[in-house]
Amino acid sequence: MRRFLIAVLTLSAIAGPASAETRYLAYNASDRVTQALTRGITLEAERGLFGAISVRRIISTSNRGQADIRRGGPDEVRRVLPAGSRETAVYSITPEGGGRALGRALCPGSDEAWLVLGRVRLARPLTAQAVGRWADGTYRHCVQLSYDWRGEWAFPPAGGASDDANAPVAR
Repeated sequence: MRRFLIAVLTLSAIAGPASAETRYLAYNASDRVTQALTRGITLEAERGLFGAISVRRIISTSNRGQADIRRGGPDEVRRVLPAGSRETAVYSITPEGGGRALGRALCPGSDEAWLVLGRVRLARPLTAQAVGRWADGTYRHCVQLSYDWRGEWAFPPAGGASDDANAPVAR
């Protein structure tokens, strides 16, 4: 038992700093509604030791906007999703920086906004549900956003990537 404990502690000490890596995952809008709101996005994500991906920031790949998002939100957000929605990871859109503009674009008239993402996986489509909370305290589903995988950036996009010369490399 003692050897096992020492081995686990040694492994965690070594793997701890290397357990998370930042990835930049690019997606193109796959339907008209999504394209009208966001032509494409890049997710700044952190991939954990066991492969789980957690999103930290949304960067517009066609404009210069970006917004930080944080994991977590009230359970009411999931309750107002359309029937059959399989997205479960709730992210609150922080109002700092471009977050307020993103929240207003996704849920016009709401006081707060959240994104509920499906499982983020490399080379797979992504669906996001936007939910807002209005001044009277009601939560409402705003829009479903659908994206197709585009690729992965080696570095974050610098000020938007409006041409294909700067397109991410698909992995």
